[in-house]
Amino acid sequence: MAAVAQSATIAVYSVKGGVGKTTIAANLAWCSAELSGHPTLLWDLDAAGGSGFLYGLEPHKGRQAGEIFSQDRSPEKLIRKTAWDTLDVLPADESIRALDAQLTAIGKRRRLAKLIESLATWYERVILDCPPVMNELSAQVIRAADLIIVPLPPSPLSARAFELVVREVTDNAKRHPPILPVLSMLDMRRTLHRQAREENPAWPVIPYASAVEQCAVQQRPVGAIAPQSLAAQRFIMLWRAIEHKLAQRG
Repeated sequence: MAAVAQSATIAVYSVKGGVGKTTIAANLAWCSAELSGHPTLLWDLDAAGGSGFLYGLEPHKGRQAGEIFSQDRSPEKLIRKTAWDTLDVLPADESIRALDAQLTAIGKRRRLAKLIESLATWYERVILDCPPVMNELSAQVIRAADLIIVPLPPSPLSARAFELVVREVTDNAKRHPPILPVLSMLDMRRTLHRQAREENPAWPVIPYASAVEQCAVQQRPVGAIAPQSLAAQRFIMLWRAIEHKLAQRG
């Protein structure tokens, strides 16, 4: 491939599981590739392997996804193509479970950032699907990211999780990346959800919708399944907000 323009890394991160993180990461990667035309890599850092599954991809055999951090192994060898020419996936496997210990042992605080930099020749956007942890891996994500997306289903626990993310981001980077909270799995039929929307009218929204659920069933992004749906339009709006944030980088 030819060299590309300035790259950016977008992390989808929460310390709480079950917030729609993987679905958001997978759909943002599609928006990046299809709507903006960016050569895009979706990098799954969660051992559950959801991002690869949502694109119908399985990791390479041999549990190698974690080895690229501790050994002289190129990430390129593990990258898988999708049905979209400008969108690739680096799937997770079980070896990712030991990644925090590996990163702590090698003592390189910007190992993830350096690996991403090595991919900048081919990818303008790297989307990180992050595990719900607070450890050395999450600290490395914060150091590598240009923008952090935090999915927040309307609940007191999500609000607390957001406070923890903000604290971790500010503690782990001198010039920390901006944080973009997103109301996820929003169901306007529910009082608590309506209140959350009223309290945060400027936040992007991803609705609770059957089109979003179909991503896992059909193993394709919402924009490919139901391009005219409200969910697809909301992902487009979120992506535009992300591009706007990235354009403001100094």
